[in-house]
Amino acid sequence: KADDLAPPFVLPGDDDKTHALKDHRGEIVVVYFYPRDDTPGCTTEACDFRDHMPRIAKAGAVVYGISKDSVFSHGKFKAKHKINFALLSDPEFQAIDAYGARRMKSFLGKSFLGIVRSTFLIGPDGKIRKTWPNVSPKGHAVEVLEALKAAG
Repeated sequence: KADDLAPPFVLPGDDDKTHALKDHRGEIVVVYFYPRDDTPGCTTEACDFRDHMPRIAKAGAVVYGISKDSVFSHGKFKAKHKINFALLSDPEFQAIDAYGARRMKSFLGKSFLGIVRSTFLIGPDGKIRKTWPNVSPKGHAVEVLEALKAAG
């Protein structure tokens, strides 16, 4: 939640690099969790961030999209939709669970443990500045951009 120290993570990215939150101390980081590569809502959200990345970067922020999908899946998704930020793989749910992004969901009357689309704005001090616990994919990048502008 806001003002908590953001849980650390070290995860592989689609770019064959390992990404650690601690490497961005002094920077603003946007971490968003999503259920699955190349599904309608996840594609909408990723493309929304893609289209707003120049302004998000200008506001001084780094963006990471995280799901349980493999780096191979992320690479295909990224290439297909020309995603311009790193997608990180968390098959063991380390970051996903640490941020509370895996919760009980229901679909067609069945309950299951799944990734809930959620976003965290992390300040240069490593503390969570803002959370979006249940994101609607369309237009979400604009909400994040407005929060970045408000944060200064």
